[in-house]
Amino acid sequence: MLPAVYAAAQTPQAGAATADLVRSLGAAAQPDIVAARRLLHRFPEVSGQEANTQKLLCEQLDELGIPYRKLDNNGIIATIAGTAPGAYDADGAPVRRVALRADMDALPVAEQTGLPFASENPGIMHACGHDAHMAMMLGAVRILRDAADSLTGEVRIIFQPAEEISIGALSMIEAGALEGVDAIYGAHIWSEVPAGTVSCAPGQRMANTDWFRIDIDGVSAHGSMPHKGVDAVVVGAEMVAALQILVSRDVSPFEPVVVTVGEFHGGQARNIMAGHAWLTGTVRTWSEGLRSEVPDRLEHIVSRIAHAFGATARFTFEPGNAGLANDPTCAEVARQAVIDTLGDQGVADYRGTLSGEDFSEYLRIVPGVFCFVGTRNPQVGADHPQHSCHYTVDEDVLAKGSMVAAQWVCRMLSGAKG
Repeated sequence: MLPAVYAAAQTPQAGAATADLVRSLGAAAQPDIVAARRLLHRFPEVSGQEANTQKLLCEQLDELGIPYRKLDNNGIIATIAGTAPGAYDADGAPVRRVALRADMDALPVAEQTGLPFASENPGIMHACGHDAHMAMMLGAVRILRDAADSLTGEVRIIFQPAEEISIGALSMIEAGALEGVDAIYGAHIWSEVPAGTVSCAPGQRMANTDWFRIDIDGVSAHGSMPHKGVDAVVVGAEMVAALQILVSRDVSPFEPVVVTVGEFHGGQARNIMAGHAWLTGTVRTWSEGLRSEVPDRLEHIVSRIAHAFGATARFTFEPGNAGLANDPTCAEVARQAVIDTLGDQGVADYRGTLSGEDFSEYLRIVPGVFCFVGTRNPQVGADHPQHSCHYTVDEDVLAKGSMVAAQWVCRMLSGAKG
């Protein structure tokens, strides 16, 4: 629960003092935000390999005069000190501290957008919008630096690696990113939400995210003599189809669940029937109850198919991140921040998604909010889904994302007493 001191941050009047300033600073920062996004887009790096991305971000922070700490995991923790009266107590500790987080990693996707600033790293692309997240964060940093005399407290800036493999948030927490933090804000640019709007509803917004692997052992044979062996590729193909039984026949239609096989590898030559194959995939669930049942259900399907074909299979299930749920107070402050900066029409109505986010790991420790910054705009080609090789964003929304984040901070550190 948030301290009572944050109660007034939810009220419409709480943001009046900073809204005009944030909008003005955000509009002025728009060219720099777009330039940063394009620079970062050109040099994407996959999870765990974000060393150059860290370097580029540190150069930007140096230019802005923002102190920071580089981490061995390629992450960055920076600080913006508020200068409003009473921002720090007699011992030099901030009276309040809130955090903003942006993720840094890209995906193993070969870009096909044709953009003049397309990826220069073959086979790697910012296909999920993390380049936009970093750019929006840098925009928020610019705004908050110039609005420091409105901040009664401190802002912690978290640039996080390895979100796509679900370990980055935990490594940042271990590095102390949440020490002394009262609340946290995160955002994802989102292709299902109309450009120029932001969704920040309370309650569950994203799914539980878990992973699995299936290793299949058959018997190799000459490709012309299939009766002499057990084809691991055929067994795997049956499993790919059968795993969908969990979705279509084994779970209530009112219970959201997705099972996706993302990798299928098998065989060594075109004239040899495969003796081994392996699959990997992900499971997304909404409820904790179903999440706990899924491993046994999937393993049952896999083992029965393997037995029917005379093969053996090893099923491995790896728990990932829990579902993401917004704290009601933080969400309401975010909604008011959207209204402050974008008007009533800026509040999007979005049901949530079965995508996952390791931002949920922060929310296990401190209250916070995760917003969806809309980018869907077919007129500029921003209508492809996340993880598509054609994915791009409407750059006009980037400064708006920065403004909402900055205004959320201003409200949370408003100094109003509850």
